[in-house]
Amino acid sequence: MLFVLCGAIFLEGIDVAMLNVALPAIRADLGLSTGELQWVVSAYVLGYGGFMLAGGRAADLFGRRRMFLVWLAVFLVVSAVGGLAGEGWLLIVARFVAGVAAAVMTPAGLSIITTSFEEGPQRNRALLVYSGTAAGGFSLGLVLGGLLSAVDWRLVLFAPAVLALIILVLGVAFIPATPRERTADRRVDVLGAVTITAAIVLLVLGVERSTHVSAGWTTATVAAGLAFAAVFVLVERRSAAPLVRLGLLRSGALVRANLAGLLFAAAFFGFQFIAVLYLQELRGWSSLQTSLAMLAIGADAVLAPTLTPRLVERFGNAKVIVAGLVLAVVSYALFLPIGTDTVYLAMFPTMIVLGVAFALAYGPLTIVATDGVAEREQGLAGGLLYTSFQFGAALGLAACTAVLTGASVGVDGYRTALVVPIAAAAVAAVISAFGLRVAR
Repeated sequence: MLFVLCGAIFLEGIDVAMLNVALPAIRADLGLSTGELQWVVSAYVLGYGGFMLAGGRAADLFGRRRMFLVWLAVFLVVSAVGGLAGEGWLLIVARFVAGVAAAVMTPAGLSIITTSFEEGPQRNRALLVYSGTAAGGFSLGLVLGGLLSAVDWRLVLFAPAVLALIILVLGVAFIPATPRERTADRRVDVLGAVTITAAIVLLVLGVERSTHVSAGWTTATVAAGLAFAAVFVLVERRSAAPLVRLGLLRSGALVRANLAGLLFAAAFFGFQFIAVLYLQELRGWSSLQTSLAMLAIGADAVLAPTLTPRLVERFGNAKVIVAGLVLAVVSYALFLPIGTDTVYLAMFPTMIVLGVAFALAYGPLTIVATDGVAEREQGLAGGLLYTSFQFGAALGLAACTAVLTGASVGVDGYRTALVVPIAAAAVAAVISAFGLRVAR
């Protein structure tokens, strides 16, 4: 069962990474403008981030196995449709639906693990294997995307469809349906689901598009998102069966894990964006060379299930998380001396240290965000965490894009933009450090 669920999170990782590498080939083949090409990415982000909370709660209400398998099948179909798309609009719609499908199956898969393994060392080891696989999928996806898009960009969408089919067949066989899978109270908080989905979609949209539209449009979009969020809080306070039980947010550990996860994702994806632009636009490296250069970050796929469990058992989650976030700050700072002729050997310490940092922080953050949460709310806890990761990624990309746009041209602009991931990781470390006092 764990193998199948790891396959699904691996699928989600390679799908995102491969498509990012294939964007230039997609634009050339379908004749997309820069704005339309941006929507190929933004559509998935909106679907994934916007529907994550509702998707996580749906897993709790209607059965984790059912939601996982049904939406995995949807992901399979729309990936194939995207590969067959002859028009830009069809590809954008397919990516949006793929994002919605991932928003349901990802927290459903995580909650199957957290409810199947007993809380403690056994669950921690399972979650660390799971998170390591996710990171490995993203790292390997960068290389596979470069190889497949060199042949035909459509293979970048057909390959996940084939993998999804294999996982679906294995999932039907190996993921058991348990009597405790559904909650006794299956009332649906429709108004809560609509308002929080609208809030997240508008907030992600405002952040994601902030560097492509006017400041007034961004302000209006974010303000509308915050208004829907305020309505959502009022709805949840009065609802007999709330989508998000607000008492869940009284857990200091859960709130710290989500805030640190948001900032960690902002730093990680912001740095990746800076590094890719630096290597391809300033240095003239190919997409495959760039992917191979960043492959060392994939060391976390090996370290997360092997080294991290031992460290967690010996030192506890809080210390391991803080160590990982501090290493992330160090890794980004090591990239500051880049120049127009920096050799790869000088960049390698950043990549390998970042891989270690990811292995130490990502898995333990997942553990802390789901520890102590009632079984009936495990899908919701997973949805909260992945929403934080997704919103953080959008925030980091937007912030780095804004800095690069306003900074001086050339290598100095990239150095200035590195302030964003350094600052985000540093703040995440400070927030997580409060967990050290609680643990002690």
